[in-house]
Amino acid sequence: MAIDRDDKDGPRIWVDADACPVVIREILFKAAERTRILLTLVANRAIQVPRSPYIRQQQVGSGFDVADDEIVRLVSVGDLVITSDIPLAAEVIEKGGEAISPRGECFTPENIRGRLNMRDFMETMRSSGIQSGGPPPLSKADRQTFANHLDRYLARVSNR
Repeated sequence: MAIDRDDKDGPRIWVDADACPVVIREILFKAAERTRILLTLVANRAIQVPRSPYIRQQQVGSGFDVADDEIVRLVSVGDLVITSDIPLAAEVIEKGGEAISPRGECFTPENIRGRLNMRDFMETMRSSGIQSGGPPPLSKADRQTFANHLDRYLARVSNR
């Protein structure tokens, strides 16, 4: 189902869902139900979501950055995007949205440029043959950090 900005009141949460861990999705599902904030998971594949008036799944076509481009197109000032994709986070911030990684890292106007530079540096290192390994598995501390940042965002937007 195509989603239009006209069908919502207040801030919305968007999830770059192709790479979002299931445990983080579960936290988001509970938060959407509890706070009645609209949560939309955007992905290149179908993702199971609970039946709820507050939770939606939007499947986009396959291709590089198709889901990211759709999130950027739909995000509004004050919306929250859950993503590990630093360029996506930068575009969200540029549009006045907020971004948090599934590990609970808050991307801000103050830190996003440095994060983009580090990402580009690491990509250059990998393309020259230096292997840096992937990120460590999501820890309990990461999940708790994410949940804490999400709760702070939800408390702030519910007081508007």
